Amino acid sequence: MHPNQPWTVERANRALPLLRRIAEDLVRTYGEWRGLMDRFELRSANATPARPDPELELLQRGIQRAAAEIEGFVKELDQLGVECKAMDRGLFDFPAEREGRAVYLCWLRGEPAVTHWHELDAGFAGRQPLVPEPVVTP
Repeated sequence: MHPNQPWTVERANRALPLLRRIAEDLVRTYGEWRGLMDRFELRSANATPARPDPELELLQRGIQRAAAEIEGFVKELDQLGVECKAMDRGLFDFPAEREGRAVYLCWLRGEPAVTHWHELDAGFAGRQPLVPEPVVTP
């Protein structure tokens, strides 16, 4: 199935082993990046041209390395057709259809399966549990 086609719950759940690995790496690397950024901002606030901080260059290289890794994870997600909505906790949306309209299937790192969905503009706060859709017979 092509990544631009809408996800089904079954297909999303089959993709979870791969997504879990990407999610773990992404959340860990994002945490590293955020920590490096915080240290860089604190140290650069105290540095002056007369008193440069030698650690700033090391921090900057670490920030660039982590950002490049994050970019690689996001590209993997794009190739799968999955959207990351929160890198800090691992929140992912799968573009899907429900009752003939575009929605997102929603998965949060740590959940055992894809069990929720939400409207395109509702976000995590609008998550609703999946219930079997009624079978329409002609």
